[in-house]
Amino acid sequence: MKPTIAIYVQHPYASSQCANGVMRALDSDFRFKIFTKHEQIDGFFDNVDMLCFPGGMGDAAKFDSIHPSTVSVVKKRAEMGMPYLGICMGAYWAGSHYFDIIDDTDAEQYITRPNADTRRPHAKAMKVNWSGEDMKMFFYDGCALFGGEYETVATYSNGDAMAIRKGKTGLIGCHPEAEKDWYELYSWMKKEWQGDRHKLLLDFAKSLL
Repeated sequence: MKPTIAIYVQHPYASSQCANGVMRALDSDFRFKIFTKHEQIDGFFDNVDMLCFPGGMGDAAKFDSIHPSTVSVVKKRAEMGMPYLGICMGAYWAGSHYFDIIDDTDAEQYITRPNADTRRPHAKAMKVNWSGEDMKMFFYDGCALFGGEYETVATYSNGDAMAIRKGKTGLIGCHPEAEKDWYELYSWMKKEWQGDRHKLLLDFAKSLL
């Protein structure tokens, strides 16, 4: 039986568009359950193998709208070793101001980091290096990861970590789940589509199990 991912949706902060992209990317190897900011029924997470918090548009402080019992369950399960996949907003939420599940590692806006190659948060095809391969990946005010010990999977052009594994927690600042129509929404992005990055996300998710 395929492992089950509980994927969080709170549109637009953890957007349905991002959640759909994740599910399309991982569908060959995973099943999914959707949960929201509201309190979950008893036992909801009992048959879950991985937690996923995707990205979206908005202020990371919207974390405060998640029901406290859900925050407690997610934090406890992640600390006990349940895999956690965080993309963009979900990567921010792993940090010290939110779920606080990555110890002395933290997430910070890439656009504020030293030598960042952009200072604007809007959508762009960001130059990154993923496992030694240079490529472009959809970016919308994503985070850089720094501090403590972790395995770096991908970096931004300034050398900051863009995707990391830390135990069974995997965090990604850009959007490998992005689809062609995401790029087509922006006139300056239409020619930047470089092909499907879903295989990268699938391999990354499987490595967390």
